[in-house]
Amino acid sequence: MLKKVIRIVIILIVLTPFISFLAWYFTPKKYLTAAIIDKTVMNADGQEHISFHWVLNHNRFLKNNTSGYKASADYFGFFPKEDTVYDIKGLERFSKESLSLLSDDADMLYITDTYGIYNQEWYAKYTEEKKGKLYGGLSIEDMNFIKQMKVKHKLVIAEFNCLASPTPKVLRDEFESLYKVRFTGWSGRYFDSLDETTNLELPGWIMSNYKSNHNGDWPFTKDGIVLVNDDSGTVVILENETHLDNPLPFIYATKEGQEHYNLPEKEKYPFWFEIMETDAAVNKTYASYQLATTEKGNQELAKYGIPERFPAIMSHTGSAYDFYYLAGDFSDNPIGFNTSYFKGIGLLKGFFYNAKEPSDRGGFFFKFYKPLLTQILEEANDKISL
Repeated sequence: MLKKVIRIVIILIVLTPFISFLAWYFTPKKYLTAAIIDKTVMNADGQEHISFHWVLNHNRFLKNNTSGYKASADYFGFFPKEDTVYDIKGLERFSKESLSLLSDDADMLYITDTYGIYNQEWYAKYTEEKKGKLYGGLSIEDMNFIKQMKVKHKLVIAEFNCLASPTPKVLRDEFESLYKVRFTGWSGRYFDSLDETTNLELPGWIMSNYKSNHNGDWPFTKDGIVLVNDDSGTVVILENETHLDNPLPFIYATKEGQEHYNLPEKEKYPFWFEIMETDAAVNKTYASYQLATTEKGNQELAKYGIPERFPAIMSHTGSAYDFYYLAGDFSDNPIGFNTSYFKGIGLLKGFFYNAKEPSDRGGFFFKFYKPLLTQILEEANDKISL
């Protein structure tokens, strides 16, 4: 009897992935023309936008009658090749007429990252002499396309860093006026160690900016949150136990966010975020960041006028236009794209991330980003089908 049970278990283990793939394969296909902008692609895997492509593929959204979306090809922006060779295929090459035609064809726009590529990063393996921006920031053509998408009642999703440097301030102001959101200039990120002698992921410019205003001191060794002002370069450090009761930023969803977008009530977010404001008369806030600051932490934030709670998801939906702003680097997530080919993979999500690891972003993808974007895309598809 025991041997029979073991054989059945083994057969189920072997067959389950195959059945899951077949269930995905025979899921009815849907067609959604998504224009995707990503100007920060250092590798062909397209990590800065791979989460969005994962959701598209998992839910069987195709770009035409025969082809699905490829993370390495289906976007506008920077295309890396071998060594220091690259292509730039952004909207900057489009005429006004071409942008108008594209806005007719596209069902939606997703701006995942416009930070761009810098010479000192791209040529780092070969020389340290080249400095400055190679490509990045919102362009006039990008902004023209965004405006046309709004006029034509098309869905626009934007996220972290499309308004920060190197986007010109005049274009930032134009975007903010168009959608009634405002970037305060402050961005932040959790680091699992602020010890400059051991954590190689701590950007050198963050430490140098802080030291320049604090007599060369960098007294931090625990984990915590780094806050940076995009306009002035000012750096504020919130260290665990001193300024924070809990070092991780958490996103809290409203009741409506939980019910409509299937969001968890609370989810940690240990990567880059930005502090935004919005016009509550125009946009709804479905989720907000909350920093678990101590009294000393509150005093540090108050020095710079930084709130401890601020929007994470802002949205306007209706007959005039649909717009979402995601105030974090949500699409950048080191997930395995191949898992998108399996129906019901969410039931096994616990195998794809480590909940005990503070910096692990897998849980955020499966519990927060995936249900949010799935619902947004389903609603977009429903509108197109009307």
